[in-house]
Amino acid sequence: MNGEWLIAVPPFLVATAFFVVPGLIVRLAGWSARSLTPYFLVPAVSVAIVAVSSNVAGIVGVSWSPVPVAVVTVIAAVAAWGLRRWVGGEDVPRPSARRIAAAVGGFLLAMVVLLIQLTHLFGAPENISQTFDNIVHLNSIRFALDNADASAVGIGRTSDIGFYPNAWHSFTTLTAQLTGVSVPLAVNATNLAVGAVVWPLSAMALAATLFRERAAALLSSAAISTAFGAFPILLLSFGVLYPNTMGYSIVAAGVAAVILLLRATTPATRVRQGVLLVVIAVGVLLGHPNAFLSLFAFGSFLTAAILLDQSLRAKSRRVWVVNAAVVGVLLVVGALLWAFWRTGSGMSQWAAWQSGAQAFGEALLISPGAKPVTIVTAVLLLVGVVAIARRPRLIVIAIPFAVAGLLFVVASGVPAGTFWRDAITNPWYNDSFRLAALLPIAGIPLATLGAVTIVDAARGLLRRWSVRSSFATAIGAVAAVALFLVGFGPNVTATAEQWRSSYQFSTGWLLSTDESALLSRLDENTPDDALILGNPWTGTSLAYALSERDVVQKHVYVARDEDETFLDLHLRDIDSDPEVCAAVDRIGVTHVLDFGDQAVFASDATALQAGLNNLVPSEHLVLVDSEGPSARLFRIEGC
Repeated sequence: MNGEWLIAVPPFLVATAFFVVPGLIVRLAGWSARSLTPYFLVPAVSVAIVAVSSNVAGIVGVSWSPVPVAVVTVIAAVAAWGLRRWVGGEDVPRPSARRIAAAVGGFLLAMVVLLIQLTHLFGAPENISQTFDNIVHLNSIRFALDNADASAVGIGRTSDIGFYPNAWHSFTTLTAQLTGVSVPLAVNATNLAVGAVVWPLSAMALAATLFRERAAALLSSAAISTAFGAFPILLLSFGVLYPNTMGYSIVAAGVAAVILLLRATTPATRVRQGVLLVVIAVGVLLGHPNAFLSLFAFGSFLTAAILLDQSLRAKSRRVWVVNAAVVGVLLVVGALLWAFWRTGSGMSQWAAWQSGAQAFGEALLISPGAKPVTIVTAVLLLVGVVAIARRPRLIVIAIPFAVAGLLFVVASGVPAGTFWRDAITNPWYNDSFRLAALLPIAGIPLATLGAVTIVDAARGLLRRWSVRSSFATAIGAVAAVALFLVGFGPNVTATAEQWRSSYQFSTGWLLSTDESALLSRLDENTPDDALILGNPWTGTSLAYALSERDVVQKHVYVARDEDETFLDLHLRDIDSDPEVCAAVDRIGVTHVLDFGDQAVFASDATALQAGLNNLVPSEHLVLVDSEGPSARLFRIEGC
């Protein structure tokens, strides 16, 4: 990170505030201030509050701003306070200084490491991802700003989906709205907050729940959250899958909420923990349906395992019947979810690209994509497996990882067209990239178990060798800080280097340096009310997001009327075909952007709109501005 990133500090702090403040208010209203684990759940609750607020605002016709967030936060806080009163007083001991230091220090170190990783990935504060999905994401933020509407329906208007998961867009829009920064800067700052604040706290929430807030587990999980390139770097690069990143970042918190519900011992506490789980699940769902299905899969198998253990211990027919009924309901609900969220064949044609054996090895070591393995994390995972083998009751720690591993192996290692592959992984588009990102989320608890096991063994040795406690503490502190070096290990660095080019204008996948320069001058060369036509596959539609000029087509997949379809093929004939001018007048087009015929990825896409590419200046197409050999702006005259 260097000085140029200073301009990202204000929007980063604003985004972070929205991820922290609403959830923190609810947390303080609903739980004893001494209870440590609920603090880690704060961002997950905030995601639900902000996403729900934007949808409610859209329904009632209120402009999107911090006001709806404040109203919903107050309502949620009152509800949390009421549930706390119903549960009764909580006898929560004050957490030890060691636990507090591990929680705060671990999070802060993880945040710094992740910020270094992500700023290196992005390259510069206002770089954009040069990938296909970024067309709709950038334009949807501009649309939300223009219309003060970040609801799922509002965001859906810029794409081919009527109801688009809007959690990420809600936060990013607020960030841009309150700071006045450009859309690209707001996007990158919000993603920094998701990756460096929301994600490590969610990972720590699951570790705090599984390991009963052990200091070693808190510190280890924070460090290990920085160790894998598969998340968050992969999803912030491939696609680009910003909504998936938002949803995935709080899946671990959702699993923690499942465990807290299963541990509840009274009806009142079950209700409170159940409400907490529902709230977080709503946030995950509004992040992305893929994330919700991941949470359901992890939580269901975890629930089944815990209930089976309870049944075996209770040896009661009633317990067996009740627990079997719960598992049966989960199976039915799961079948319905998998059926409802199936994707069409056109969107789920991702094929397997490796053998099942190689996929299994990559899953086990959390190194998908044949990335190098960081030895430290590999050792921690192996020690975790050995610890479970010695104490089978710890198997629940590895169940989410086993589920994530199965999904990844099936998607990346089983041939396309196989019945079971399509049945299991179709809701994720049969896309191994989306499933690879689940491996760190589910695998961190196993690696944390490995770290805790090593800590316990080291303490035993130090006591046996009669090492002074002060010296032992110093050794532990050095080892803890050293563990954060996994954030700069080969697995992360190789992934970041592979995908760093996806944020460079020099690649020209979506926008070249010349095209970006031309867009930066649109405010000088076009009036505010201009309507620009161009082939969106070549990046021309980003005139809307980056230059605040309206465009005919904000995404490649939108409904096209007859006139628009006609111009896609015939605009180049504007001087010879009178119907072209007639269509231009009906639509209201004033300018045309021509970025040549290089599409963002589809080789046949430009043929569908060939009439907009490589235009020749003429009587009706007046060249206004150009940059380099292929970036040109035309004004339509004489129509």
